[in-house]
Parts: sequence; C-alpha cells; structure tokens
Amino acid sequence: MSRPPKCRRVEFMPEMTFFKPAGIPVSELEVVQLTVEELEAIRLKDLLGLEQEGCAEKMGISRPTYHRILSSARGKVAIALLEGKAIRVEGGHFEIVVRYFTCLDCGHRWELSCGVGARGSEITCPQCRSSNVSRISKEGRPYGGYSK
Repeated sequence: MSRPPKCRRVEFMPEMTFFKPAGIPVSELEVVQLTVEELEAIRLKDLLGLEQEGCAEKMGISRPTYHRILSSARGKVAIALLEGKAIRVEGGHFEIVVRYFTCLDCGHRWELSCGVGARGSEITCPQCRSSNVSRISKEGRPYGGYSK
C-alpha cells in the first residue's frame, strides 16, 4: 500500500479555473484536469523563473517530486493546447501558504493567505492603519530579512 501524498504548499489560488479553445462549445470539448499544485509548479518555474530547487523548497517537497509535478502539468497543458481540449484547474493535495505580519506601532499581529490583501509597501495594520508593519514568521520572529 502506498503512502498518501504529502500536502504541497501553494502561494497562489487562481481566480480563473477553466480555459477552453475559442469557438468550440463546452459541450463538445474534452477536459484536461490540472491540479492546483500542478498550476503552482508552472507558476513558480515558468512565470517566476525560479530554479527547480527553489520551486521545490517553496512547495515544501523534494526536487524529484517537484520535477514529477511540473512534468505532469506541462504534459497536460501540451495535450490541451495541441489537441484542442479545455483545461480545468481543481483538486490536488495542497495547503495555502499564510503570511504573518506585526505592526511596529501598535503591536497588532495578523495573518493573510498568500495572494489575498495588499502587497509589499501597500500593507497597513488593520487595527491602527499604520504602514509601519513587518512580516514575521508564524512564531513571531522576523521573516527572512523581509521587512517593509
């Protein structure tokens, strides 16, 4: 009996989850299913241009596992594009990465899912509206050199 798949860390949830060739009714199309983590693998490598080791680290998986996910995703996209099939993004084994922040003025701490809320210098404290905030780890320590 094989072990269940480990949850993959995902920083981005797509708003658009269905893509189809123009001019063909949905009822006439075959659909290729791309999992959320497969889309994340494509986003990290092909959109952000990260090396596979960095992509694997961001997703919390080994490099060989990342390579298998990316290869599967690219194969599905190629089939859909070359054979005129629709793509549906859904399912998989993943968890949404959460960002943690603290306000350096009032001390308030809060969290946001990646891809939700303001980014970078636009982040303000939801309690006092100060822009003097810093990203922190889940444990409350400064986050990898990032601060606003």
